[in-house]
Amino acid sequence: MKRTTDMTVGSPTRHLLLFALPLILTNLGQQLYMIVDAAIVGRGVGVQALAAVGATDWIYWMILWTVTGMTQGVSTFVSRYFGDKNYRDMNKSIAMCTVLCGAVGGVLTVAGLIAAKPLLLLLNTPDDILNGAVTYLVTMVAGTLVVAAYNMAASVLRALGDGKTPLIAMAIAALLNVGLDLLFVLVFHMGIFGAALASVLSQLVSFIFCFTQICKIDCINLDREIWRIDWKMMKSLVAFGMPLALEFMVISLGGIILQSSINLQGSSFIAGYTATNKVYGLLESSALSLGVAASTFLAQNYGAGKYDRVKKGVWTSTIVVLLMSVVVSAVMYLARDPVMLLFMDSAEEGGPEAHAIAVYYLTILCITLSILYLLHIFRNALQAIGVAVWSMLSGIAEFVARVVMSKVVMKWMGSDALFVAEPVAWLAALLFVLIPYFFYRRRLSFPARG
Repeated sequence: MKRTTDMTVGSPTRHLLLFALPLILTNLGQQLYMIVDAAIVGRGVGVQALAAVGATDWIYWMILWTVTGMTQGVSTFVSRYFGDKNYRDMNKSIAMCTVLCGAVGGVLTVAGLIAAKPLLLLLNTPDDILNGAVTYLVTMVAGTLVVAAYNMAASVLRALGDGKTPLIAMAIAALLNVGLDLLFVLVFHMGIFGAALASVLSQLVSFIFCFTQICKIDCINLDREIWRIDWKMMKSLVAFGMPLALEFMVISLGGIILQSSINLQGSSFIAGYTATNKVYGLLESSALSLGVAASTFLAQNYGAGKYDRVKKGVWTSTIVVLLMSVVVSAVMYLARDPVMLLFMDSAEEGGPEAHAIAVYYLTILCITLSILYLLHIFRNALQAIGVAVWSMLSGIAEFVARVVMSKVVMKWMGSDALFVAEPVAWLAALLFVLIPYFFYRRRLSFPARG
């Protein structure tokens, strides 16, 4: 069966590493082109433009991550049905989640377009970057359904064990995005709008490529009958996917409140913080990839009733992410000064201050990165065995931690509280998935099937 991988047999370590590698490269490509996007804005337009883009991050992430949570839900269902060789329900789950994600994405698009400027005003966005922030946010929100479609298609492919196609799609999109960025921003002088438009168009190409490859998979048959609404399955998808979506919404809400405190520090502070947040995505990309790989492996084996392989997969994933986090942290720590200079001109007004803030924040993230990597493994482990509620609670813990750090601790710690808010949030969230996993692990002691 082409473009699929049965992970219920063979070495868990081999499956995890081989499946994670193209995912890591995919996410690295995605993050790199986002970095190039921000660097072109920062260098080509200016520090204030970079700050304007950064002021929108958490609002856009709230919309994007909500849809992402739904697509992760279908990924787990598809993996289980594929592991159990139940192709009819596998196809049905793909169709039903597509309908669900389309409806949710449509509502979020309309709501985001209406609320964009009022939200930015509510978050104390400085006047000198407000118009640019509104332009960027509205353009990105308008492309929500395009990004949701790509994430949906990529999730289906990964659930079936195909990590290579999303990698190729992202490589195409990355090259296209960089080319369009240079064209729209530096040649046509379209500024922030051009950078946002380039991102949306690149994601559209990624979706088209992934969709054409899905149509070639033997076990996928999305005929007219499969699109008839199955309310029982839809209820199951909502019951599983909604906690994940709410989890991401709550996490983002905490980030939005944190952003309101960041915005009070001025444009240079926002620009420096934004530059590091773009690199934060690069730091996190390996963790995201290993988490998805672990989720696919664990869900397939859980669906097949091979619980010993589930436990072994969690242990193997934990060792791999700890080693990976050390390597990533060391490399980024050594390169932190020149990397931050990619985003800003130190000779520009506000440039030196922004650069110093970015380097300081990045140093803190490098030191604490292992916490984030462990969080992704244990959060995905619980989702793979069908326990999504603790992931939602971990999201609430992240929310509380960010709010406390930015609104309470900041009163006596000053702006330093903003730099450690992320690691504190990671640690709080980790406790809410690490401890429950070892409780639910006792369920995974039944005899394996087959």
